[in-house]
Amino acid sequence: MNTPDMNAAFARLLQQFFLDRLLQQRNASAQTVASYRDTFRLLLQFAERQLHKPPARLELTDLDASLVLAFLNHLERERRNSIRSRNARLAAIRSFLHYAALKEPTALPSIQSVLAIPLKRFERPMIGFLSQAEIAAVLNAPDGASWCGQRDRAMLATLYNTGARVSELIGMRVGDVVLERSASVRIHGKGRKERIVPLWRSTAAQIRRWLPRINATPDQPLFPNRSSGHMTRSAVTDRLKLACKLATARCPQLAGRHISPHTFRHATAMHMLQAGVDVTLIALWLGHESPATTHMYVEADLTMKERALNAVRSPRLKLRRFKPTDRVLQFLSTL
Repeated sequence: MNTPDMNAAFARLLQQFFLDRLLQQRNASAQTVASYRDTFRLLLQFAERQLHKPPARLELTDLDASLVLAFLNHLERERRNSIRSRNARLAAIRSFLHYAALKEPTALPSIQSVLAIPLKRFERPMIGFLSQAEIAAVLNAPDGASWCGQRDRAMLATLYNTGARVSELIGMRVGDVVLERSASVRIHGKGRKERIVPLWRSTAAQIRRWLPRINATPDQPLFPNRSSGHMTRSAVTDRLKLACKLATARCPQLAGRHISPHTFRHATAMHMLQAGVDVTLIALWLGHESPATTHMYVEADLTMKERALNAVRSPRLKLRRFKPTDRVLQFLSTL
């Protein structure tokens, strides 16, 4: 890479950040590199429109707070990105600038102004999950007589059994599954963390019936598409939506609900929690970095809260009717 354009300090720094910091020093996963790459593609294209300078001519000081803030506003308002996505883009920019500050200390004032931009707070919605009856209706919905139906039955059963993320589900290979006496599946999780999750007999039986329908070599995707390749996230979501639509006839309460693969993950956690499984074990099952992440399921379970409330005797209170003593107060009480 000895082209004149790459001799620019900013372009050289960006290249070193990806090749040296991310790939060599941090050994970042392919997903992390792809996420950072997409962030800088969007940022450099935005900077070119704003500053009328091609990316190869940009200087490090061009990435000041005003430009980065304008870029973050552009992501939210024009590209309709969520606050989570906005914060992820800002985190990638911050990571690069921390590295750049060590290499180009003369640009430190500009860099510090960007590093001072805070992550944006956002509301955390209540977790939605399905009841066990609703899960059963969805799992039984695909047509077991067709190739796609058999795959979907085994795939959705595995999704619920393991509580896997959709990226983990589509990354499963035939060699990751053990179907002997103690059936289990090895899950390749986020940050290259692996975990082994046991399988119910019913799930193992679904997978056994499914394997003869594909080229069951160890490197083969466990749930491939028609071309024997990995399914995409959107493909899994579409197959789940189809199963939910078919299940609505048996389970009308599913109609009109937004159900995603992550909803299944939530259902797995909630059903384990309701069965009395310790939160720490649920965190290990789901591959959470910290058990604190799993505590949000405790917050969502109204039944458990009601049981806790009933276990405590309510205080005996004497209710007294409020009697306003002032004409203004009397007027306000009539409104």
